Amino acid sequence: GINAEYMGVTVVSKHSEDDCYLWESSAGGTFTVTKVEDDTLKRGTKITLFLKEDQQEFLEERKLKDLIKKHSEFIGFPISLQVQKTSEKEVTDDEAKKKKKKKKKKVLCVD
Repeated sequence: GINAEYMGVTVVSKHSEDDCYLWESSAGGTFTVTKVEDDTLKRGTKITLFLKEDQQEFLEERKLKDLIKKHSEFIGFPISLQVQKTSEKEVTDDEAKKKKKKKKKKVLCVD
């Protein structure tokens, strides 16, 4: 598992029928690129961030949008950010018996 002291990024990219590649870095100035099998990604790029506890600001939607805009200024195709938000509601034992614990999810695509 990922511990609180780890910070890094993985990027999985695939173009149509081409091979799928994984790019990994742990913020130490080095990276690796590996050919991988990923049946969940048919086309596009999936980025996963591993952040230290004091870097949680990078999970904020506004911060991510600003970073994407800043670093993709000269890219000639649209970049979409899919955001999934969840919230939990505390329920009493009586309420829990009547209905399951509620989780609200919202998915937002930004071009």
